[in-house]
Order: sequence, then structure tokens, then C-alpha cells
Amino acid sequence: MALLSGCSHSGDSASPAPQSGSSIVMSKDGDTLYIANGDTNTVSVVDAKERKVKKEISVGKEPRELALSADGSTLYVTCRYANSVEWVDIDKGTVLGTVKTGIEPYGIVESPDGKLLYVTNYRSGTVAVVDTESRAVLKEVKAGTNPRAVAIAADGGKLYVSDYLTSATTIFDTASMDPLSAKKLADSPDLPDRKKSQGKPNTVEQLRLTPDGKSLWEAHLLTNTDTPVQFEEVIFPALSVVDAQTGQEDAKSRKELFKAIDVKDKFGKTIIVSNPTDIVFSPDGNKAYALMGGSEDLLVFDIARGGRAGQIIHHLPGDLPIGMVMSKDGGSLYIHNSSSHDLTVVTLPPADEEGGQARVDGKPLKLIGQDRLNAQQRLGKTLFYSANSDDFALTGSNWMSCASCHSDGEVDQLSIMTAKGPRNIPSNVLAFETGLFMWDGSRDEFDDYIHTVQGEMGGLSDVDPAKPLPADAKKLFDALKAYMTMPDAFPVPQSPFRTEDGQLTADAERGKAIFEGKAQCVMCHAADVMTDSVKATGSDGKLTTDNTSFLHNVGTVNSADVDYGGDARGAFSNKRERGLFDTPTLRGVYATAPYLHDGSAATLEDVIKRAGDEHGHTSDLSEKEISDLVSYLKQIQ
Repeated sequence: MALLSGCSHSGDSASPAPQSGSSIVMSKDGDTLYIANGDTNTVSVVDAKERKVKKEISVGKEPRELALSADGSTLYVTCRYANSVEWVDIDKGTVLGTVKTGIEPYGIVESPDGKLLYVTNYRSGTVAVVDTESRAVLKEVKAGTNPRAVAIAADGGKLYVSDYLTSATTIFDTASMDPLSAKKLADSPDLPDRKKSQGKPNTVEQLRLTPDGKSLWEAHLLTNTDTPVQFEEVIFPALSVVDAQTGQEDAKSRKELFKAIDVKDKFGKTIIVSNPTDIVFSPDGNKAYALMGGSEDLLVFDIARGGRAGQIIHHLPGDLPIGMVMSKDGGSLYIHNSSSHDLTVVTLPPADEEGGQARVDGKPLKLIGQDRLNAQQRLGKTLFYSANSDDFALTGSNWMSCASCHSDGEVDQLSIMTAKGPRNIPSNVLAFETGLFMWDGSRDEFDDYIHTVQGEMGGLSDVDPAKPLPADAKKLFDALKAYMTMPDAFPVPQSPFRTEDGQLTADAERGKAIFEGKAQCVMCHAADVMTDSVKATGSDGKLTTDNTSFLHNVGTVNSADVDYGGDARGAFSNKRERGLFDTPTLRGVYATAPYLHDGSAATLEDVIKRAGDEHGHTSDLSEKEISDLVSYLKQIQ
């Protein structure tokens, strides 16, 4: 029998059970926990009964998810930024070997017989099938653009893979690895009340099969893209339910804020939750426990009684909870907090106890010996992912975090409405190295984001943005910057379009010559960072919004764009004329679709073909030249 992951187990310990990829897994006997410590590049082995760390094992860069061999001796670890899966000898605490499965391997599950691993490769857009004995990749198949969460049926016959950003779930027949179904979650319809849950599904963090294997639950966000961005009206948490056989979503079963997700505080006011990260089920399938990574909450849904949320543990101890596993007897939940690197235990009431409540049991257990991040960087990472406004003043009423729009620090493939017009969510990759901030270059220092915090996220409302930030607010901004400027916080995505040894292909080499020559793209997308925005400096050599020489009108203005009158932070001298935009970097551009300031170009081909000679000199490029140029753009990293 394979590993028990999450609450994916039945009452019969001898029967196979549905599995899901997770950062925390449990041994078959339930005595030991294994936890991937992401940014510290280690795995912790924990005695579940004694609540003690038995050992901490060094592994490759950015371990994300784990699976356990059938005999319990070997741990399989996806190391995202090492582009590999590692075989770890648990007793010896050493790495036995590795296999390159693709670019940024993320999710992992094991076949019921323990012979195969299924690994999602986030940047390659594939699922790799790996032989556990030979450590060889037997097959690699396409699985959307950014596959992440993965689950496997109890009998091993079906594999479920979600595309993180598009919410499309593909069901594979594991015998052939042919896709049986590929369907996106449906939009939640617009409502007159903008504070009611609505929008496009995105950032699917987890897939979990119910114990009977009939339904697949998905933890994700909804983003309302046609309402001016404001924290109470744009981002909503949701849990969707899909038929595990057909892949068809059961729209009536979706659990959204103010609908099935609605727990009141002592004053009768709805408690806001945010950024779902995981779900597990009681052994009998009558209850679902949903983890809210942003607001750091645990919700309890009574499926047997209509499926509504009946209890909440508000603000669990620990930062950024991302994964859970349930004890063999169904009496405890072990919750992995990935930013504070600790383990929270929640005691659950007996199944036959009427009105029983889940409760936090003791203090979190520290999982690591030494943090690789310093205290300021750690605070910054916690702030970036946290929507817990009771602990951190950057957000309002627990609604959203920075990561709610900048998914995993990068893009969410959506454009949102702002006071300036529609704006494509940009990536934070190289954000501090590429000159002015914002699409219109209207900010020249990070503290200017006080306007985003106040106007969009609902935080720090008592701060006067026209004045220097007070010490407590400055501490938060400095911590965010310290984290976001770490070289490996948001690394430039490696391109899956390059050759196997990482070189430009022949067509990309031709495209590079066009980029630097005939098309003259290099005139603006210049130097190592591939933008001229770094030249927007004053006489003191520092960036300044006063220097507008490197803003460009490339013919992409639309009817919704408006002039910008400046802001208090910029003493209203940072005015901007509609249609003038800052040059974005092209490093990792293949991963940032859609394109242009408003997201109106779905592909790089669209960008070039509509540009004429306003956006470089592209009007007389042949189809072959456009194809070569796009090949080069996709391979820039």
C-alpha cells in the first residue's frame, strides 16, 4: 500500500486510497510525518506521537512535495529549482540519487503498487511518469501550461492534474497517459453587489479526492476582473467540486464566501477568509477541513448536513499554512506552516459527537534547526503571502495578500480594472532591477506602494502617504523589499523552449538577429534587464518619475485608459498621459501571458502583428521572420 497523504485514507488500512501531492505526508503506520521545508532546502522527519523532530535532511533547492516508497524506506522529493526529483534514504538521511523530470517539478504522487511516480513540471507544462526502481523517466506528456496540483485515484487508474493559473483540470488514463477530459472551472457570475463572491477561477492550490473517489475538490481563488480593484470586491476564496469520472464541475456544490463559506463572529459579522491552500476529509467523508493559507484559518464543512461551514479556527498559530495530513484514527490534523517552518496540531472531535469542535492542541513544533533567511527576509516573505490583518497592518479585514494577485510572486494571467484603466498583473521577477514601477512608470521607489496598500489592499489607512512613512510602516516595507530582492525569491523562469542543454534553438538565433537588427526591439528592450526604464534617472543618478523620456506610446492605448493626475506620494508631479507606458523586461516573457498593459494580446505573435512600426519595426516582417522572432522571445531567460 502506498503512502497516506492528507486525509486520503479509508477505514480499511489494507485498502488503497486516493492520493494527492502535498508538502506533508505520513507513514503507513501513522507514526511518522515527513515535511518539505521549501526555502530552507531540507526535509524534516517528525515523530507524530511524541511531536519531536527526529532528523532534518538536506535536499535540493526548494523542496515542494513528497511521496513515500511502498516499503517506507525512501522519500521522493520534488526540488523545484533544482529541476529534479530526489530519492532520499530516510534511515541514513542522505540523497540516493536524482532524476531530471522537467523544469520546476512541483506535484508528486505514487502509483498504488509503488512502481511509478507522477510528477508535474510547472514550467515545462508536462507530467512525467518515473520508474521508482530505475529512476528513469518513462514518459512525459503535455498537461496544460502550468501544471501543479496532482491527485491519483485509489486504484491508480486515473490521474488528475490542474493547471495552476487557468483552473483547467485534466484527467489522464494512467495506462496510456492519454487525456480523458480537460475542463476549466466555470466563472462565478457577476452580481449587483460587488462584495459578493464572483469572478474567474485561478490559482488552484490543491486537488483532493473524496474518500469514496467520486468527487474531486479544488482549492482556488476567484478574481473579479471588471470591478475597480478594491480589497473587498475583487478577490474571493472558493472550493469547487468536480465529478471524478467525467471531469464535469458540479456548479451547485461550489463553496464561496457568504454562501457555503459563512461563519459569524460573536457580533454576528461574517468572518472573512482568504487564499485556500488545502482540503482533507474525515475517514467517513462526512466532514471536510479546508485550510485558508492567506488568513491562516481552518474551516470545517459538514458535508452530511448540507455542506456549509459550521466552524472556524480563526488565525491558526503559524505563518502560511499550506498542507495538512490527518492521523490514522481521524482524531488529529497536522498542519504544515511553510513560512514559519513549524507544525500545528488540531484535535478533532469523535465522528459521533454532536456539536464537537476542532481545537488547536499545544504550541507549534519548530521544524528546522536554522533558517536560511534572515529575520527581515523572513518577515518580508510572511507579509507577502499573509492576509492576516490582525497580525499585519498591510491588509484589511483578512481579504487578500500580495500573493492574491501576484500568484506565487508572479502573474495570475488576468487583467484587473483600475482607476487608470485595465491593467495586466505584472510579475515581480526582477522588479527591483528594471527601473520605474507600474505600467506607466509613475513610481520610483518601493515606499510609493503605500497607495496600493491603502487603495487596493485596505491596509495602513492611518498613514499619510504624502509624508515619510512612520517607523512601523517603514519596517514592513523594508522587510518586503528585503525578501523580494533575494535572488531566489522569484527567479527568472527557465524556458522550456530551449534545447536540452539550455541553448537557443536555430530559429531563436535567427530571431535574436531580427530582434537586435531589422526589428530594432533592442532600442527599448536593452541591456541585461532588457528595458530602457533603468535610464529614467535624474542628475543625481537615481530613478525619478520626473524623467519621462523612456515612456513610450506603442499604439496600445484603449478607450478605457485615462490620464493620471499623480498621487500624494509623488506630490502630484508624477502625472501621466494616457497611452504612455514604461518598457517591461523581456526576461522570462514566455511565462507572463497575456501581454501589453491591458492584457489584450493573448500571445507574443499578437503583440508583433498588431504593432506595425509603433512597437519596434515589424510591419514588413514575413511570417517566417515573425515566427523566428517569437521563438527568440520565448527563449529569453
